[in-house]
Order: sequence, then C-alpha cells, then structure tokens
Amino acid sequence: MNLDRVIAVRTGKTVYRDGDKTIKVFDEDYKKSDVLNEALNQARVEETGLNIPKVIEVTKIEGKWAIVTEYIKGKTLAQLMQENPDKYDEYLELFVDLQISVHNKKCPLLNKLKDKMNRKITEADLDATTRYELHTRLEGMPKHTKVCHGDFDPSNIIINEEGVPYIIDWAHATQGNASADVARTYLLFWLKGDIEGAKKYLDLFCKKSDTAKQYIQKWLPIVAASQSVKGNAKEREFLLSWVNVVDYE
Repeated sequence: MNLDRVIAVRTGKTVYRDGDKTIKVFDEDYKKSDVLNEALNQARVEETGLNIPKVIEVTKIEGKWAIVTEYIKGKTLAQLMQENPDKYDEYLELFVDLQISVHNKKCPLLNKLKDKMNRKITEADLDATTRYELHTRLEGMPKHTKVCHGDFDPSNIIINEEGVPYIIDWAHATQGNASADVARTYLLFWLKGDIEGAKKYLDLFCKKSDTAKQYIQKWLPIVAASQSVKGNAKEREFLLSWVNVVDYE
C-alpha cells in the first residue's frame, strides 16, 4: 500500500489516499478493540443503505492497525460552506436533510447510545452529585433505536464530483435517541466558534423534524458531560461549562 499521500491528520490517526482507496492508519497505542469497533460500525451502517464509503479490509501496516475503505473524490461540506458563504443556508439545509435520513434508519446491532453515555458520565471529571443528576436525567429520557452518527459535522460529509453526498467517519455510531445526536452537532458548531451557525442549525432541524427545541436542550448537559471525557483541556472546560446550565434562552 502506498502511504505517500496524506489527506487528513486527526488525533491518534492519519488518513492516506492510495488510488481509489482511503487508508486510515491508527497510532500504535490506539486500542485494537476501538479500531475493530469502528470497522464493524461502518460495515453495519453500510447495510442500512445509507450513502457511505464501503469497508474493504482491516489490516496492519508496519505494526499499526488500519482500516481500508473506498475513496470518495470530492469536497467536504465544511469546505464548500467556507468557499461559498452565499450558499451557506443551502448547504445547511442539505446537512439537516442528511442527518434526518440517518435518523430514519434502524441498525439493531449497533451499540446503544444510553449505555455509552452512562459509561462516559461515570468517567467525567464531575462531582458525585452532578454525575448522579446526569445519570438520572439520562435514564428519564425516552428510549429510541434510531441510527445516531455521534459526530455529525459538515467536515464528515463529502460531496462527490457528481454532487452526491457521502457520510464518513462512523467511529462513534450508536442506536438511540436522535435528539442526543442533534445536541452533539449543536455543540460541535459551538466548539468551532460558529454560534450563529449553531442557532440556525438547531432552528432548521427542529422545523424540519417537528422536534421541540426544549427537548433537544434537555439533552445538552448530558451530551456535554459525556463528550468532555475526550478532547483537549480547552474543549473539556467548554463542555463542562454546559453541564451546569439549567436555563436556556
């Protein structure tokens, strides 16, 4: 395999292009179980019929685990939004439609979102009282079995040369309540400093899916706490600031 062409560098992994293949190579200390889980998630989501790159193989390259998938030639939605600010609203509409299409799918073998969140809240750097409150709130949320991407962001959508959108990066996919997935995306906009985009996104999603905004806001402290376990210190501080927010505008 040719690893000359780097197309992305992310925490714990480097992504290369080799002809019509994408090779995601994980750092040596990356857990084998996490690599295999990511490949399994992607293979399972493939079966739903969603437009995603197909897994070709899981292998080892120079002692490091790697996932080989189809290469999708095109630009990310994030790039297009940046290059064509006048089309931002149009792209946001496509983004929300794609997320709704994900939520409309079922994939019974995916891990459960609630289990993952309960585990993450337990690991969060929070006092016992706050953790108890979050676990209780999570338990009280309606139980759904919709496919949730877990990191639905414009940078994880590739529009190919024919204008067909593909959704990539299924490492965090679970089945559960779609509003938790929406809360995660809303926080991702905030983390990037696009607060105006975050508000537009939430308004548009609620309108298109007929979801009450207050319902998604109830998820924000839970999602922020579970996401605070990973990421850098600055992100962690920002996310934990959402955990104690009780009233929203």
